[in-house]
Formats: sequence, C-alpha cells, structure tokens
Amino acid sequence: MLGFTPQRSIVVFVLRRRGAAGAQVYSVVRFDLDSTDDHSARAEMVATAVARICAQTFAVDVFAVLVDDRMFGPRPADPDCRGGADDGQGALGGALGDRLATFGVELGAVWAIRMIAGGQRWWTLLGSDRHGVLPDPAASPVALLQVLDGRPLRGSRAELTSAVSVDPQACAEVADHLRAALDLAGEQYARAAREGDPRGYVGQALDYVLWQVATVASGATPTPPELAKLAATLRVRAVRDAMFALAVGEHAGAAEQLWGTLTRALSGTDRADAAVLLAYSAYVRGDGPLAGIALEAALAADSGHSMAGLLDAARRVGMHPRQLRRLARSGYRIAGSVGVDLERPRW
Repeated sequence: MLGFTPQRSIVVFVLRRRGAAGAQVYSVVRFDLDSTDDHSARAEMVATAVARICAQTFAVDVFAVLVDDRMFGPRPADPDCRGGADDGQGALGGALGDRLATFGVELGAVWAIRMIAGGQRWWTLLGSDRHGVLPDPAASPVALLQVLDGRPLRGSRAELTSAVSVDPQACAEVADHLRAALDLAGEQYARAAREGDPRGYVGQALDYVLWQVATVASGATPTPPELAKLAATLRVRAVRDAMFALAVGEHAGAAEQLWGTLTRALSGTDRADAAVLLAYSAYVRGDGPLAGIALEAALAADSGHSMAGLLDAARRVGMHPRQLRRLARSGYRIAGSVGVDLERPRW
C-alpha cells in the first residue's frame, strides 16, 4: 500500500465502516522512527496527524505497525515481555495509544517487526499477546494488485525519492535551451496580444503540451529543447492549471511520466510547477508516498509555491483523493475556455 518497503518506521492504518459487512482500510500513513526520539513527543506528533484523518473519515479502528531493525524481538519464554524491555519501541506504542485516547481515538493494536521480509518474526506490543512469522510480502494479494495496477513496488523510500531527484546532466542540458525557449514564448505571446487573440496563444500552448504527452505515450522521450519549451509553456498559469485535468483522463500515466521527467530536469519554480503536477497525479490515483515526496521536492525548489502548499496541507489532514478531483474539473473548464476539449483530445 505504501509502494515501498518501510524501514525504521511507524505505519498507521485507519479503517472506516463499510456497510454492515465490516470495515475497510481508508488511509495508510508512515512516520520515521529514530532511536533518539523522545517517545512522548513522537507519539504526540503521530497522534495529532492520525486524529485529523480520523476526524475526516469517521474512523472505526486504528492499528499501527512498528518496523525497526534495532528491536530485539519477542521472547517466547517470557510472555509478559513481548519486545524486549530495552528496545524502547514498546514504550512508543503505549505512548501513542495514550495520546490517541486524548483525541477520542482508540488504538486497536500495535504490531512490531524488525524488517518487512519473508521469514521475519512479528509480535504484538499492544492488544492480545501474539507472535508469528511473516510470509513473503511480494506474494501477497495486495502486492499483486499493486503491480497489476502499474504501481512499482520499491525496496525503500530512497528508491522512491530518486524518482524526483534532480538529474544534473539533464538539468544542465535543459538550462542551455531555456532562455531561447522563454524568448520565443514571449515573442509568440506578444504577437498574439497585438492581434487581439491572447486566448489563442494559450490554446496553442496547451496543444503543445498535449502533443508532448502523446509523445511520451508512444514510448518516446522529449529532447532537452522540447523540455525547455515545456518549462516555458507551463509558466503560463492557465496552461499549468489546465494540466491538472490530465490526472483523471485516459492519458494520466503518460502525463505523470512527463511531469516526472520535467521534475528531474528543471530547477527553481519551474521544477516546483512540474513536481506539483506529478504530486497531484499521484495523489488522485491514491499514491500518497509519491505525492508526498513530490510535494517535498516542490516546496524545496520554491518554498512559497502556493499550489504546493495547498496540496501539502490537504495531504497532511488526510483529504481523500476524491475530494481533490474538483481541481481536475477546473482544468477541463480552463482548457475549454480557450477552445481545447480535453475530454475529446485531438492527439
């Protein structure tokens, strides 16, 4: 569900009612663990974030899994000592339960495991005293569904982070062409303004981005000059905002791939714009980890980027992807206002 194998993490599952049949997993959130943490402070931070999600979802159950290779593991000979008195994480589980209780949220159970791998032993820190052996995670039904849905399962968060890391060579090559692309875009807009047709310029700019999405969908990779022209085109707010619509369309996968390529090849506000489009695309299809990492990249590139800030705030309070689809609908309206029908693309 995370899209990568968590390490030294606390992973919290929020469940909500699903008819009379029971409950379903609504949200999965992960937090870093640090052996030097003040458990009370860490529990407060996690509990506050989880409580916000519970308030939005009318949660019926909350569970947690601690993943930490520094834990000793269960001691079957001593049933009252489940995780080792000196591994510290049992105290974190208890503190998290206490803090959630102050928000009116009950922590149903806490499990612990040293690492997510087949053959690893797991045990309980809260709830009934149980322990067992983890089967191969890659063979689970959830993992199979993720792969069939086109979501790669990465070995660590670092692998996921690399998906948005700056590629120095690509960045330098695009930078060599960016000035010329910006000058050309300025000339084209000025010409359209003189002719009394600035909307026509926006429509042509949209068509160019859509053509590049189609190029990616065909298996080709945009060249540095084309990426530079895309960066210049996305500086037009109407063009960038219209592109949110692609996240829910037929070519969402190709568009997301293009936003990822741009994110790695740009810097500053241009990188932030591309990363925001990548984050939104990931968010609406339920890939919260990639959305979070893309938003971190956007805010690191431009700390004042308003759309990045808004999406990050929505993610932190646990807003459901369905609630963000109105941004895509706004994109369709923007494109339609300049004569581009994104629901019946010409590309």
